[in-house]
Amino acid sequence: MNFGEHRSASRGLFPALSRRKLLIGMTSAGAVASLGLPIRAFAGATGRLRIAGIANPSSLDPATSGSGSDHVYLFNFYDTLVEWDPDTLAPRPGLAKSYAFSDPQTLVLDLRDGVTFHDGTPMDAEAVKFNLDRMRSSPLSNHKAEMSTIDTVEVTGPLQVTLRLKVPDSAMPLILADRPGMVASPTALKASEQGRIDRNPVGTGAWKYVTWTDAERLIGEANPAYWRQDRPGAAEIEFFIIPDAATRLRAVQSGQVDIAYLVSERFIPVVERNPKLTAITRPTAYIYQLYLNGSKGPLADVRVRQAINHAIDRNSFIQAVQQGLGEAAAMNLPKSHWAYAPEAEEYTRYDPDLARRLLAEAGHADGLQLDFRSYPDQAAVQRQEVILNQLSKVGIRGRFLNAPIAEADSRVFGSGEGDVYLSAWTGRADPTVTYVTLYDEKSYYNPGRVAPLPGFNEAIAESRATDDQAARATALAKVQKLVMQNALTAPISFRYETDAATKQVANFAPNLLGKPKFQDVTLSGSGG
Repeated sequence: MNFGEHRSASRGLFPALSRRKLLIGMTSAGAVASLGLPIRAFAGATGRLRIAGIANPSSLDPATSGSGSDHVYLFNFYDTLVEWDPDTLAPRPGLAKSYAFSDPQTLVLDLRDGVTFHDGTPMDAEAVKFNLDRMRSSPLSNHKAEMSTIDTVEVTGPLQVTLRLKVPDSAMPLILADRPGMVASPTALKASEQGRIDRNPVGTGAWKYVTWTDAERLIGEANPAYWRQDRPGAAEIEFFIIPDAATRLRAVQSGQVDIAYLVSERFIPVVERNPKLTAITRPTAYIYQLYLNGSKGPLADVRVRQAINHAIDRNSFIQAVQQGLGEAAAMNLPKSHWAYAPEAEEYTRYDPDLARRLLAEAGHADGLQLDFRSYPDQAAVQRQEVILNQLSKVGIRGRFLNAPIAEADSRVFGSGEGDVYLSAWTGRADPTVTYVTLYDEKSYYNPGRVAPLPGFNEAIAESRATDDQAARATALAKVQKLVMQNALTAPISFRYETDAATKQVANFAPNLLGKPKFQDVTLSGSGG
């Protein structure tokens, strides 16, 4: 066991970054009006970075945020205590200039000096303790499961915080590189209504919040006191909320925005035929999957859940909706991940005959109806059609009730509505965080709050008790086999991130989590 200070980079999840530059042409200015977006002139504001966002945020308070798509917005207003390398996901310093395990159950964070929140108050040890205690114990927090191994948080110096852990937890630095490690102003939180800042974020990030018009746009301005002297690269950042991928592409083609992230793979041929945009693609840990509420109805029977997994032809799904650009998912980790477990593959083998037998054994020889949930955009509807078609061949039928991402997440995860949720999981830097966050009985993302299976918690603890990668992988293989043997989810496919940007954009690259960051992006010419 070697719980020292994290400095060396670990092996990446995927092969080296694959980046292709594709040429795209601009459409006429009249196309902008067809998007339903107002035409705005930014000739005198070349420092405004305009981005087509995929969904309305569920919240701009990291504690109450519940949608994976929120990260792309939160990263602009908040820094994290620890960060992750975009190419390897190895932890590296953030607001904590250093972090070290003094023993396997004690993590010491030494904070940067001179960092202030957007309201001018200091980011110090007291502020960090306030945030960590709020994340792990507040009834408002959606991230208590991720923080469950923390026993106490102590201020051990003006700029030092010590985490006393209940058990050894090598995942903790990377947990603090996600929403649990985003630090908000205690002053703002205490002054806010009900102790939450869902619509008025006050962090330490590169941009300060200006305004948010629901389902339309979100604007921030550069933080003049930002602790990184070379960031942000743009004086302002503006998100246009455009859930439909085709509309996002038209927005960047027309010059309405500078970057459209997560455009559909099916638009790659369109991009290739045009000369004035750059497309950047790379594999990610972003996975399409069916969240299964195993607490009620037919899905309470493991055989029905298993039948769903055996009824899905994942390779056909990838051809139909991802232009063949993706990887069939047998579990929540891709094959190139260091913790991938081949022994779990058999539980997602495409076998419709086996699916029918399992349904018959469960008392559904004549089939069954399920309540499906997802999103209303064109790409999501296409995914729904493919999945319904495949499931119908074994007798599983139903209709999708669609809502925007934040609303759908709230209904499924917050209220337990529906049986099956066709959505995505955007990955986490440490794989145990993915499994705890998806399958712990207290986790927001476990729609039925079904208790973990015997051996699950023990295997998670075993993986976190060491930072030896091989030992961690052995323990995680037990976790993955338990999850897939009991069909707690129906993984479908991993996607490539495909982004389109104008030629004025520089220093933009996607990362392995498929959650873009924009602090380094700069603009040239009149693109901003």
